[in-house]
Amino acid sequence: MTDDVLMNAARAPGKGLRLVGYVPLFVFLVMGVFLGIGLTLNPREVPSPLIGKPVPEFSLPPVKGRALGLASADLKGEVSLVNVFASWCVACREEHPILMQLSRSGTVPIHGLNYKDKPNDAEAWLNELGDPYKRTGADISGRVAIDWGVYGVPETFVIDRNGYIAHKHIGPISPKALNETILPLIKKLQQ
Repeated sequence: MTDDVLMNAARAPGKGLRLVGYVPLFVFLVMGVFLGIGLTLNPREVPSPLIGKPVPEFSLPPVKGRALGLASADLKGEVSLVNVFASWCVACREEHPILMQLSRSGTVPIHGLNYKDKPNDAEAWLNELGDPYKRTGADISGRVAIDWGVYGVPETFVIDRNGYIAHKHIGPISPKALNETILPLIKKLQQ
């Protein structure tokens, strides 16, 4: 019997090798499916493990030229926003007029978490563009932002009155994101 098997294998060379030749094609197709799925996802909707949890414990000194720093205790008692920004961040400059307008409306207090910035640069930036923040903490080392799960700047968090993170927005706030997601959530939490 072994001779018959060997004879059949000799007559049909490459039959087993043909199946092996399809392995790279199969791997390529699987990778293509995962890539296709990934391209349909919104990169601004990165799930945060902190949603529904209390803000991390922290206490930051004020940004140079400001009187009030920012601590976790300041984020209890009212619905608020925490905006992570830096003077070197181009996208932060893009969203800043929206934050200024929101601050003037008095809809919700906005607190700033200044991320890995030089003290003089942060002060000059807020003096030049305006200061929409009620409190602004200087996170020079970036440790507090890491505790918050910040991927980059800008990021904005909606905090409920109990000091829990209700929403995380990655990237600059657009008028659409503000009007369709952030403000409706704030109004709901304020009721």
